[in-house]
Parts: sequence; C-alpha cells; structure tokens
Amino acid sequence: MASQRIVVKVGTSTLTGGTDRLNRQRMLEIVQQIAQLHQQGHETVVVTSGAMAAGRERLGFPDLGRSVPAKQMLSAIGQVRLMHLYSELFDLFDMVVGQVLLTRDDLADRPRYLNARDTLLTLIERRIVPIINENDTTATHEIRVGDNDNLSALVANLLEANLLIILTDQPGLFTADPRRDQGARLIPQITRIDDETWALAGGAGSDVGTGGMVTKLQAAQLAARSGVTTIIASGKEPDALCRIIRGESLGTRFEPVATHLESRKRWLLADKPRGALRVDAGAARKLLNGGASLLPVGITAVEGSFDRGETLAVFDPNGREIAHGVTSYSSADIARLCGVKSSRIVEILGYSYGDAVIHRNNMVVLV
Repeated sequence: MASQRIVVKVGTSTLTGGTDRLNRQRMLEIVQQIAQLHQQGHETVVVTSGAMAAGRERLGFPDLGRSVPAKQMLSAIGQVRLMHLYSELFDLFDMVVGQVLLTRDDLADRPRYLNARDTLLTLIERRIVPIINENDTTATHEIRVGDNDNLSALVANLLEANLLIILTDQPGLFTADPRRDQGARLIPQITRIDDETWALAGGAGSDVGTGGMVTKLQAAQLAARSGVTTIIASGKEPDALCRIIRGESLGTRFEPVATHLESRKRWLLADKPRGALRVDAGAARKLLNGGASLLPVGITAVEGSFDRGETLAVFDPNGREIAHGVTSYSSADIARLCGVKSSRIVEILGYSYGDAVIHRNNMVVLV
C-alpha cells in the first residue's frame, strides 16, 4: 500500500465520548490507530478540538457564561491538559508529537502561510506527529477560522494531503436527520456538493463543540476544491481510521473536484477575501471554461474597500461564488473601470497595472 499524507480531525464529541469530560479510553483508541498508520509509513497530522472541554473539566465545570474572555481562559487551561494527554498516549508507542496553534491570519498572510507549511513539513519529515488546534486564547473574531472542521481542510490544503478524515459523533451524511427519521439512509459517496447536499446538512448537531454537519460540508468542499478526498465518519466506529485506509467503505466519502493545485493557488483558497467583484454572464463563462483573465469590461459591481494585491471573491450574475483571485487594482480604481475595455484603463486612471483586473495566473476557479 502506497504511503499517504492524512489529516485526521477529531471533534470534541469524539474526544469526550458524548460526556462532559475527555474520555481517555477513546483518545487512546484514536492514538493507537494513528500509531498503526505511522508504522505502515503513512504521514499523519491531527487537528484536534477539546481544549475548552478540558479546561471546564480541570476547573470543575464552573458556570462562566459565554463571554469571549471566559472561553479563551478555558482554552488556555485546557490546551495544556489536552496536549499533555496526547503526549503521554503517543509516548506509549514511542512517538513524538509537536503542538501547533494557528489562526486565520497565519494562513491568509502569504509569508506566514509558507512558514506554517515549512514547520509542519519539517515535523512530518522527522516522523513527528503535529497536533494542531486553533489559537483560541488570542484569536479575535476577525482572525479566527471559527471551527476545527474548516481548519482541518485548510491544513489539508496547506500540506497537499491525500486524504482528510473527519471523525465525529455521526456515521456520516444522511438522506434525512437520523435522530428524527428512522428511514434516513447513510450516503456513502458524494461527487459534488450542491444545493441538495447543503439542504441535508441541517444545523449544528452537538452542544459540546463548535461545528455541526454544515461546517463539515464546508470543510469537504474546500478540500475537494484543492484536490483532497474527505471522509466523514463516526469516531465511535472500531478501528475506523485503519479500516478507511484499507479501502473499506465507511462514512460518507467526498470526491475531489480538482487535481492538486500549485502552491500559490492553494494559498488563494486559504486566504480570506477582502472584497468581491460581480461579473456578467459572458465573463463568468470565460473564467469557468477558458481559463481567461478577468478584464474590467466584464465587471458589473465592486463590493468592499480594498487595495491592489489583496484577495477577492468573484461572483456570477446568479450570486454564485466562482473564483478567488489577487486584484491588480484597488476598489476605487475598479469602480471607475466597471464595464470598460482594457484599452481605456490609462485614459481613465492615468496609469495601468495591466489589462486584467485579476490575471489568470493569480486566480483559482471554485466551480
């Protein structure tokens, strides 16, 4: 079996076994499976939740309300405890772990993105298992990824992983809510996430973590766009990770919609857009079918305030997000150029940064 690079996301509900405290036996079962994959030559990265749950347990489950400082305090206490447990459990298998805490800014800023990638790749090359969590103790709303499902997809994108496995308290995505509909059936494979798929996701399913099926679909979609297969499966299933790697059909498998992208375009998927452009049907068609650059003549509207060099989202006339790209012009410039032929850029602005608002080399198509 060829070795793979695998990102495993472990949710709070899996780590606690549905209780209000970390379940050491469940954690040991997961670590043992990762150790087996490690021994088989696979490169495994863990994205873990559970810091706040560990903090609440350590303090005796105080009622601290829902304030951000209280949550950050619980994360500060719990992250130490969580990593101590992981370190002790991996020690049983003579494996070394390394803690990596990330925020949205670490993945949105190009130099920091590359630094994070280099650090993680160095750990992997030395056969050290990175244990990744969001840096909840310092992250503000603006720089948070928001949940570890999406963080795991960003990490899979960053590392050009072959596979993202999201372990949760549900066996996968169902045709209906299995808690309310006994006729609900598990969907074994999804080739493309569409409106019908989103409708099946519903709302958050657990009150101990921050993510529900919606965030897992968001993660699967981001991973698919960057060429990574995603499997959502139950963390309660015995030997789930090893069975998946052996090829057993377990959970719901989301197929990639693109081959692996080159590094810069992978970063564009991770970068949070600073603004948006609306384009007409003709421009949308050319972007999707011909790999063309986005010219000002096809732009119908500008949203947000941004400088040149920032990442933008591009929407078609129906409001569908079709691309991310780095803009060559500021929002003020583009507002003056909407619908204008490129030959008039110098006439209107008095200068030019090129014919394209977003060059095809600085763009990744999402559809």
